[in-house]
Amino acid sequence: MGLVDRLYKKMPLIAQHGLVSLYGGYRYWLRFGPGYRAACQIFSQRMMYDASRWQAWQHQQCQQLLTMAAQQVPYYQQTWAKPERKAAQAGYLSEIPLLEKDVVRTNPRLFLRQDQRPRHCLTFHTSGSTGTPITTIWTVPEVRASLAVREIRSAGWAGVSFKMPRATFSGRVVEPDPHSGGPFYRYNALEGQVYLSAFHLRPDTAAAYVKALRKHTIEWLTGYAVSIYLLAKFILENNIPPLNLKAVITTSEKVIPEMRRVMEAAYGCRVYEEYGTVENVLFASECEYGRLHLSPDVGIVEIVRPDGSPCSPHEVGEVVVTGLMRRYQPFIRYRLGDLAAWDDLVCACGRQMPIIKEVVGRVEDVVTGPDGRQMVRFHGIFVDQPHIQEGQIIQEAVNRIRVKVVATNGFGLADVQSIVERVQQRLGCQVEVVVERVNAIPRTASGKFRAVICQIPPEKRLV
Repeated sequence: MGLVDRLYKKMPLIAQHGLVSLYGGYRYWLRFGPGYRAACQIFSQRMMYDASRWQAWQHQQCQQLLTMAAQQVPYYQQTWAKPERKAAQAGYLSEIPLLEKDVVRTNPRLFLRQDQRPRHCLTFHTSGSTGTPITTIWTVPEVRASLAVREIRSAGWAGVSFKMPRATFSGRVVEPDPHSGGPFYRYNALEGQVYLSAFHLRPDTAAAYVKALRKHTIEWLTGYAVSIYLLAKFILENNIPPLNLKAVITTSEKVIPEMRRVMEAAYGCRVYEEYGTVENVLFASECEYGRLHLSPDVGIVEIVRPDGSPCSPHEVGEVVVTGLMRRYQPFIRYRLGDLAAWDDLVCACGRQMPIIKEVVGRVEDVVTGPDGRQMVRFHGIFVDQPHIQEGQIIQEAVNRIRVKVVATNGFGLADVQSIVERVQQRLGCQVEVVVERVNAIPRTASGKFRAVICQIPPEKRLV
C-alpha cells in the first residue's frame, strides 16, 4: 500500500471525497488537455475508412513501427536475428517472432525506445490475476489518445460522453473498511463521477448503491461487467425501481446474453460491451447493431492457431497483437493470452472495421477433460439455476472440478445434481465434481471476478 493509500484510509469521509475530487482534477487535465480534441477528430475521421484504406494505413504504420523497433528498442535489437530485422524493414509482420508476456514482465524498460526522453511518463499495471502484474509505461499523449478513442468509438456510439455524469466500477479501493456500513462510493465533484466499490456489493447493500446513483443524477454506468450485472440482479430481486440511465458500457469481463438481459431491465437502457487491455494494444467496442468492432489504428490483431497460422472466420484461436498507439514502449506480436474468433459479417452500421464474433476467454482459463477435450465456454453451467447467486469453476486436476457457489434460499441436492450433470456433460462422466457452498467468491486484488480458474500448469494439460 502506497503513502497516498495509507493517508486516504485514515481520512474522514469528507476528506476522502475531497481527495477523490482532487485526483479527478488531474484526470480531467490528463483526459482533456492539449491534443485531446485533435485526437478525437482524427479517430472520428478514420472511423469511416473502407477496408482497403484501413489495410493500406495499417501496412504503412506497421512498417514504420517495425523499422523503429529494430533500430531503437533494446529488446528487439538484441533478439531479432538478421532475417527478422530484414523482415521488419519490409514491414512483414508475420515473419516477426511472437512476444511472450514473461519477457515483458521481467524487464519492461527493455522495451522503451532509446531515441525519446519524454518529460513525463505514467506507469500502469495489469491486474496480475494470473501472475505477476506487467508494468506498462506511457507518455501523456498516448494516454490522451487512448481516452479519445473511448470517447469517440465507445461512449459516442452509445450516445453518451465522458463529460456527462457517470458512475464507475473498477479496482479502486474507494471504501477502505471491508466491514463498512456505507457509503460504498466516493464522489469526484469536478467530473460528476461516482466511484463505486466492487468489494462491498451484496443484496443488502444494493439499495445504497442505487441511492448514490440517484443522488448524483448519474446518466451512464461503466466498468467491470460482473459488478454491474450483480448490482442489476440485486435491483430486480429486491424490487428496487429500475434506473433510467442512458447507457451502460461494460469492460474487463465477458457479457453473456443472460447478463445483458438483466442489466438492461434494471438500468432501463442498452448495454454496450468493450474489449481492451491495460497494455492498450487493442480496442474493440460495440456499435448500435451489437457488433464488436476493432479499432485498426489502436493495434493490428491476429487470431492464430497453435501452429501460428491465421484462423478462419468463426474459428477460435489465440489473440496476438501489435500495438500501434503506444510507440514509446511498443509490444510487437504480443501474446495477449485471450481466445477469440473473427466474424465475417458486413455490419449494417457501415463501418468497415474488423468484427470480433466472440471473445471466448483466457488461455489460462481453458478447462481440459481427461480425454484431452478443451472447453472455454463454461458460462452455461450457471444459466437457469434459480438458487445460485454466483458461481466459479476451478479445475484442480484433469479429472477433478470444484464448483464454488454462493447459494440463495432453496438451494439443495437437486441443484447440486444439476451442476454435476452439466459439468460431466461437457467433460465426461469420469470427472469428479465437487460442489462447495461459500459465503462469497473472492475477487482479485483489482476487484475482478474470475469465472473459470485452471490450476493445472499448461505443460501438464492433456492436448
